[in-house]
Amino acid sequence: MITVVGGGPAGRIAAMHLASAGEEVRLIERDQLGGQCLHSGCMLVCALNDVARIIRSAKGLEEMGVIMNAPRVQIPGIFEGVVQVQRTIEQVLDNETATAGVTVLKGEVTAIDGLQVTLEGTVLDSDAVIIATGSRPLIPDIEGITTPGVYTPQTLVQMETVPEKLVILGGGISSVEMAYIFAAFGSEVHLCARSTLLKTLHPHLVAEARKELAGVHIHEQTAVISVNGGDRVRSVTVKAGSDEYDIAADAVLITAGLVPNTGMVTGVLKRADGAIIVDDHMRTSNPSVYACGDVNGRLNLTPVARREGIVAAENILGKDTTMDYRTIPHSLALGYELAWVGEPEEGQQRFRIPGPAGPGSFWSVPRQGATGFAEVQVRPDDGAITGIWTAAPSGAAIAAYSAQLIRDGQKVADFEQFIEVHPVADGVYGLLKYAAVQRSRR
Repeated sequence: MITVVGGGPAGRIAAMHLASAGEEVRLIERDQLGGQCLHSGCMLVCALNDVARIIRSAKGLEEMGVIMNAPRVQIPGIFEGVVQVQRTIEQVLDNETATAGVTVLKGEVTAIDGLQVTLEGTVLDSDAVIIATGSRPLIPDIEGITTPGVYTPQTLVQMETVPEKLVILGGGISSVEMAYIFAAFGSEVHLCARSTLLKTLHPHLVAEARKELAGVHIHEQTAVISVNGGDRVRSVTVKAGSDEYDIAADAVLITAGLVPNTGMVTGVLKRADGAIIVDDHMRTSNPSVYACGDVNGRLNLTPVARREGIVAAENILGKDTTMDYRTIPHSLALGYELAWVGEPEEGQQRFRIPGPAGPGSFWSVPRQGATGFAEVQVRPDDGAITGIWTAAPSGAAIAAYSAQLIRDGQKVADFEQFIEVHPVADGVYGLLKYAAVQRSRR
């Protein structure tokens, strides 16, 4: 018997993979299948971003005299709809998991010690264990952080009205996505970043994000000292350098990172932050125990979690499989999808163009510099593609396919006779063709 703890992307995929290979598998989930991705992460952002884009697009068209009476958002209707869609997806996941032959047990796991898992007071023995218990929001140690009106993505559905003034704690991808959403909803948004905005991203992507956050008050190198108000949020005190000041607010959203859910786990090595230490086979310090997804603290991305789940399952099945973290595509959802794969490297050739007009970007043309961009990085000696960055309506899909091109060692010369679909707002593949022509002329 193999026990998988956690029914999010990593655990569920691992359990199904094992069951499909004929193994007896039990999957333990305390709530509903789908994990953080479905209930407070990716799908929640998708839902809110879809609405935000419609509102932004409609307002822009109204300003140009194209349409009249741009829509306004109704928070209760949004979250009722979100929950309804989540329930539908939960049913799909339940049916898919059961059809694969996985036994799903519901309940709270209070201890995982090697091959023994304690479920609601009952100790379950296993031949192998996969820990996929995910993560939870990092709550900063700030005075007043429990004041009513302070939310995390997990509690956001409790919000009853659009905040007049919202303070967002954090300067990473989730923070920026939420800032874009609530600014579109009509909130005065203040984003407080302890460091700089999107500090690890390519400068061109950061510049694009700043364009999309026009109207958002961005406080960089700023620490939040306290949340004030007593019975409800009224202001937030922050400090930037030697300056300390208050920001009026009626709501606060915490997007300051994630913490692995490993408090119940013993018998394996963990880092100081609780993340379970694994090798590239997803094995822990106990060779019969594996850990995948957010719980190992490597890359908190749903597709990575799924792949880690398959790697763990393959190794349990006796197949020597390792996790490859190279060329992982990333995306940031604003009005456009800001997406990338690869890292900027010295000595590489780079080609860059503005995004073309097409579906999803046509009405952006009158706003100079608002059609996004495409950039590719090429190895000088052989023309191999080593990175792409794009801001486009379908940037995420472009990055995903580009990642496979890079893994396969594709060169820009392979695109010299490439014929793209038209019209399309994707500039990457046309840019690869342009780069091939330019290199051949040199």
